[in-house]
Amino acid sequence: MIENYLNKIICGDSLSVMQQLPSNTIDLIVTSPPYNLKNSTGNGMKDGRGGKWAGAALVNGYSHYDDNIPHEQYAEWQYNCLKEMYRLIKENGAIFYNHKWRVQDGKLQDRQDIIRDLPVRQIIIWRRKGGINFNPGYFLPTYEVIYLIPKPKFKLKPKSNAYGDVWDFTQEMNNEHPAPFPVALIDRIISSTEAKLILDPFSGSGTTAVVAMGLKRDFIGIELSPEYCKKSEERIERNKKQSELLKFKTITLFQETEE
Repeated sequence: MIENYLNKIICGDSLSVMQQLPSNTIDLIVTSPPYNLKNSTGNGMKDGRGGKWAGAALVNGYSHYDDNIPHEQYAEWQYNCLKEMYRLIKENGAIFYNHKWRVQDGKLQDRQDIIRDLPVRQIIIWRRKGGINFNPGYFLPTYEVIYLIPKPKFKLKPKSNAYGDVWDFTQEMNNEHPAPFPVALIDRIISSTEAKLILDPFSGSGTTAVVAMGLKRDFIGIELSPEYCKKSEERIERNKKQSELLKFKTITLFQETEE
């Protein structure tokens, strides 16, 4: 039953856990998988050209995942994950799948090798303010791509369709995870929908869970790394305590004003 997973970070393999969840039970999926960056050619991450970024979290890599598998295997894995996500969402649900285009051996990888036959409705550009550049032959990459993959009856909340399809959000700087989602980006997505239950099958540091909780929505997070699971749970607890403290202060202030 889906209730057994509510408001928890499930520590395990995303594909395996999703296969255990019942169909048509999730309102919204917001996620960003590992990008297989260390399989990339010419990016300097695996041959010591990191320079001033040599100690960066992204260079050091993920906990419990090396982000370096053969591309065909990676694409097949991600496609299978997306198929499971699509099975899980309701008829008015949607997937917001964040990934990155790149050129590999002179060929553009625009993720059609992953998305394939899934019904993309829109591409949103997330324009980051800053980034890491490992190669002197490239201009600094400053954007990522969010694929909106909905079921037929998905609609945005009233007035949310006034947002453009290019979003400017600064990367999270105070997060130990190698590739954390910006809180504001997740807030934009979730608050633009009526979704009550949000799933992030690559939950990382738990940003989707924290934002969902702050918007009074239920969440399910799936994460492979026990380290990130623990940090996510600690982060969720901190946010719960902060919310309770704020609620207490608001009630107290209201009572003092009445008196």
